[in-house]
Amino acid sequence: MSSKTLNVRKHVNEAEERIRKYIRETPLEYSHYLSKKGRCQVYLKLENLQCSGSFKARGAFNMILSLPRKTKVITASSGNHGLAVAYALNTLGGTGTIYLPTTTTSVKTDQLHNYNVQLEFFGTDCAETEVFARNIAKQEGGVFISPYNDPLIIGGQGTIAIELCKYLTEIDVVLTSVGGGGLISGIAGYLKELNPNIEIIGCLPENSALMYESVQAGKIVRREIKPTLSDGTAGGIEPGAITFELCQKYIDHFIIVNEGEIAEAIKYMLEYHHMVVEGAAGVTVASFLKEFKRFIGKTVVLIICGGNIGYQQLKEIVCEKKYK
Repeated sequence: MSSKTLNVRKHVNEAEERIRKYIRETPLEYSHYLSKKGRCQVYLKLENLQCSGSFKARGAFNMILSLPRKTKVITASSGNHGLAVAYALNTLGGTGTIYLPTTTTSVKTDQLHNYNVQLEFFGTDCAETEVFARNIAKQEGGVFISPYNDPLIIGGQGTIAIELCKYLTEIDVVLTSVGGGGLISGIAGYLKELNPNIEIIGCLPENSALMYESVQAGKIVRREIKPTLSDGTAGGIEPGAITFELCQKYIDHFIIVNEGEIAEAIKYMLEYHHMVVEGAAGVTVASFLKEFKRFIGKTVVLIICGGNIGYQQLKEIVCEKKYK
């Protein structure tokens, strides 16, 4: 399906009906500190409290619930999508195989071992792992569940926007982290249909800013990425991904942050909101802190996309041993 013919709002509404009883309506928390700093109204959408620890549960449930029972499911993931698929399969009584890059953090692989799924490792880059897993699905007659490149995944992630509209009558700006683009495509595709004036800001780590670079180049680019705290957004973009054109269409502005800024944002969330968030969520907070002066007088939503971070990594951030 081409992004030009994709009715994102329709897919989001259908996903809402399909997945509501299986997911959490996550809190929308007002941030006094960020609001004061930016002289605006800042709300945090706490998807770190979602089932499986990230927003990915929304898309995973939407996709799996749309399949016939006992369908052979295969997917690829740097961690959060895999956790969401594993959680959804166990909840719904299914099984599947999850392919992960060899660079996947131990905290995420350890969590996956708690579920009745088969784990396989291939490649060092998410895009490489996805291509391999998709080919395996074709060979074995299974269904490949993309982490982002599917209307059902996009629709599921976009249900966040329905929850935002339930509590906020006016939204000026939404910031969210961007990897493959499924999350921002779903949220933006829904909100922009309601109000084209809502500003959508994509937030990316400097070490893996491929969607930004692709949009700038007018085509999907490929290059080697550097390690980043935002492992949930790291990796390449699949050739022909529908999310690329959706990001071209819907994202109004990009903010790029470095590893030190991400680490400071993670510490901020721990200190001021008493919450543990992962690097990809830190990217969004860091982006606001980097350009807070542009939000004066506005109602701003930050999507806190996940909380799956390892103890050792968190310890290094808090103790300032790395990421300066």
